[in-house]
Parts: sequence; structure tokens; C-alpha cells
Amino acid sequence: MITRLKILRDYFPTAIFTGDALIFISADSRVELTEHNRGGFTDDNNKAVIRVRLFSKASTGEFEPGHYEDFSLDDISDLAGEIEKFVQFAVGKNLKE
Repeated sequence: MITRLKILRDYFPTAIFTGDALIFISADSRVELTEHNRGGFTDDNNKAVIRVRLFSKASTGEFEPGHYEDFSLDDISDLAGEIEKFVQFAVGKNLKE
């Protein structure tokens, strides 16, 4: 089964795919993309959701979790574009660099 994370890996060539997550690491931040299914009684609630979690480096050198956002866009190009914009505004870095 091809997951949306594997497809997104092609959009973000600097990402590291762990099998469970796509991870971007810089000197002062970490961004983690994971895929989740929203359970429910209707097909609309069974959509795959990509969760984008932001981490910032603390004075101790450890990455501390911060804000996260869930994305559930069906079109993979739109999904990748919106994730990229979100991360650029949140951490000030381009995921493709």
C-alpha cells in the first residue's frame, strides 16, 4: 500500500522517511509529518490526515514539541503546497532546501 507520506517524499527531497514519518531537521527546528486515519461511521471520516508537528530547539539542545496542524486535502499537489506554506511561515525555512 502506497501511503500519502511516500508520495509526499517526492515533493520534499530533503526529507528523511523513517517508515512512519517524514522528518526535516535543521540546526534550530524539526518538522515531522505523520499520516493518520480519522475513524467514524461515514466514509468522509475515514480520510487520511497528514499531521505536521513543529519542534524547536531548546537551550538544552533537545527539540521540544510546539504547534501541530492537520491537513486533509485530497489533491496531493495542493496538500504538498499548503504544507510547504505552513512550514515556511511557522519556522521561516523552505522544506525543499
